[in-house]
This record gives sequence, structure tokens and C-alpha cells, in this order.
Amino acid sequence: MGRLTTGAEPITAGASGGVLSGCHGLLLDVDGVLHVGWRAVPGATEALAALDAAGVPYRLLTNTTTASQATLGARLRAAGLPVRDGDLLTAPVATAAYLRRRLPDGRCFLLAKGDVAADFRAAGIEVVDVDDPDATAEAVVVGGAEEAFTYARLNRAFTLLLGGARLVAMHRNRAWRVAEGMALDGGPFVRALEEAAGVRAVTIGKPAAAFFRQGLHALGVPAADAVMVGDDARNDLLPARRLGLRTVLVRTGKPVGPAEEATADLALPSVAGLPAALGLPE
Repeated sequence: MGRLTTGAEPITAGASGGVLSGCHGLLLDVDGVLHVGWRAVPGATEALAALDAAGVPYRLLTNTTTASQATLGARLRAAGLPVRDGDLLTAPVATAAYLRRRLPDGRCFLLAKGDVAADFRAAGIEVVDVDDPDATAEAVVVGGAEEAFTYARLNRAFTLLLGGARLVAMHRNRAWRVAEGMALDGGPFVRALEEAAGVRAVTIGKPAAAFFRQGLHALGVPAADAVMVGDDARNDLLPARRLGLRTVLVRTGKPVGPAEEATADLALPSVAGLPAALGLPE
């Protein structure tokens, strides 16, 4: 599924061409694009199936920090989305790889929920107990917000940063859409720690350019031949455009207005319209 085939012809947007003409591969966001609150967006399952049937390569480029790669894949499949773990490029996995390169013997103070720590341990990173007031670490890693963010944990992160620990942000998302509506994400907490400790965070996931380049490498196509599909102008579309990708904005996630639509080459009500926009057979 979503695999690049040797000598694949570009997918065109109909016989007369269009903004997606010459697309050789797709990067798709997950939250707000394929699902909202772990319920598949209507038509998303069929859209992925159409991409698979046409042999269009894609990867799912996600800042999701609520689950390990394996758990995320299982949850998406349970929601009816035909994805494989190998098609997921996640911010936690990329962050763990970064720490393995830069701090191979370092300990990690990880602020994230779910079983995200499994991705770090799989990379050989020691994850310390965030509720231990005496815990020491060479890196403070911030993922999503929610129950992982208590005053005691944030204060311990602050003191570790004052002691020289490196601040690493899996992403800088300010908010995301859940079943009940918009919810605060981890980005504002990253900014607060930066301001309080007088440090700057290294950002690994979107909007970092390196994360998009990793997706392009996985696709095996240059930026000019790829399309980014997302619901977030700031984190999905603008950084993709800077690298030379074309962009598609969907309206099923974050609030969309004229300013957000201006960052996209094409705006769609949802990902359900993507196969038609690519000129795929119905």
C-alpha cells in the first residue's frame, strides 16, 4: 500500500491537467485529515483505497504524540483506515532517532502521554521517571499536552533546563481538533519553557524542514513532484511550499479561512475529494 513502483507515470488531474498534474507521490497529515477523534473522516478510507489501487505512493507524516508508531497504526486500522506501520512517519520516532544521533548515552525526560516512550526505548534511549523529583536527564522532550503536563513535571523540566539539559520539541502545534472541538496542544508549553529557562528548543516534527525531507526520501521523489495534504497552514502547508511541494488544504481539521486557503494550491472539503482531484478513475 502506498508504495512507489519503478517507472510509475505521474498522476494527472484530468485530461486537461491541473494544479496536481505531474504528482508522483503524496505526504498526508493524519489528525484532522484522515480522522478526527479516532473516527475516520467520511470518505478517507475510500480515498486511501483509491490511491492504493492506482499505485500512488504516499506516506503519513504526523505530529501525533499520543501513541507509539505501532499503537498508532493499530488505532488507525481499528478506525477503518487501511494503513501499515511502515507508512507512518511519526514525530516521536524521528525525535528518538535525533537523540540517538546527538546524545547516544543521554537520558530523556519525556513529557508525552500513552506509550510513546516505547519508540524511545526501541531506539536505545533511557527514559527517566518524570514523577521522580530527583530525576536527571540530558534532554527534556516535549510532546502533546493533556494529562502529561502537571505543574510538578513542568517545573522539573524547567530545573533540568537550567542545569544544562537540551530542550527538544516533537512539534510546536498550538492546538488540534478532537471529537469535542479544538484542544490546546504542546506548542505553547514549549514556548513557556523556552522563555522561562532562556533556551531555544530544537523542533523535530512539523514544521521542521528536515521532517518533510524525511518524507520525501521515503517516497523517493523530489519535492517538485510531490504534494502535501494537510489541515494546518502553519505546520503542514507553508513549510511544504518552502521546500517546493504543492499543497492541498482540507477543511475537516483546524479552522480554515481566506488566509489559510491562500497557502494552498488547492482547497478541498475533505480528503474524500483527493482521488478526483488527482484524476483517478472512480
